[in-house]
Amino acid sequence: MRDRAAGGVTALRARRAETPAASRPRSGTQPSALRALPLALGMFTIAPLPASRTGREELDGGLGGWALRWLPVVGALLALLAWAGSLVFWRGHGGGATFVGAMVWIGLMALLTRGLHLDGLADVADGLGSRRSPEEALSIMRRSDVGPFGVAAVAGALLLQLGGVLTLMGAASRMQGLVLLLTVAATGRLAALDAARPTVPPARPGGFGALVAGTATATARAVAVAVTLVAGTLLLAATAVTFAQALWLPFAVLVGLAAGRAMSWHAVRRLDGVTGDVFGAAIEVTTTATLLALAAVVAWGGLLP
Repeated sequence: MRDRAAGGVTALRARRAETPAASRPRSGTQPSALRALPLALGMFTIAPLPASRTGREELDGGLGGWALRWLPVVGALLALLAWAGSLVFWRGHGGGATFVGAMVWIGLMALLTRGLHLDGLADVADGLGSRRSPEEALSIMRRSDVGPFGVAAVAGALLLQLGGVLTLMGAASRMQGLVLLLTVAATGRLAALDAARPTVPPARPGGFGALVAGTATATARAVAVAVTLVAGTLLLAATAVTFAQALWLPFAVLVGLAAGRAMSWHAVRRLDGVTGDVFGAAIEVTTTATLLALAAVVAWGGLLP
């Protein structure tokens, strides 16, 4: 998730600092959570929402943190659209062109997010792979080119995700596949919330990471995880899966979140903080680990009948 997601933030902060508070335009009485939704859609998807451009001017006023909290919902929405596109080829229970359907789902997820998260994964892989000092690693991550570590990381993640989605589509019905893919996409974005926990500082003063670092309280993270676990389990149990089998879904979610926490912990330890790219890398690592955990459970006959 490249820092350009909050483009022009430094200049905007300077202008706001020079403008008396009384003369700044008021945003109205609409709650921050609602105003942050179009902002999240405009920042993290290809949706050209005018409201998102207006909201960017208030990122440093707290909307950035609220936009981050909408990420799991945004991810689920994108997964729904990608699932609908995959149905052109995939018919459920391995019917149709399952391989093409899995490729379409992964391709649409990358397209609908403008490849931001994959870009973050590539940058973090290049920065950490250099084994340089934090300052030098951050400089490498800001470059526009992609090095060998970044290429390997993105290629590996996409191949593993393809294998995971293909395994799920080979065993699941269309509705079961929808629930699983929605949960996977939401879980990946939960890792971004986890990376914004209050104990994690920003690695540098500018960029998107500095705006949202430390904004995800323990309550916000717990509620987001609980909603994802409960909703995913109940919805899966309603698709001809026993409740005992559906309980494997929370297991996969927790495995994915553990992988995302490990990645963000290592990145913070090496970079002395978090950046926008770290958020993107955490999303991709968590998504991949969750898909692999689900695929392993399916392969051993635990999740789907």
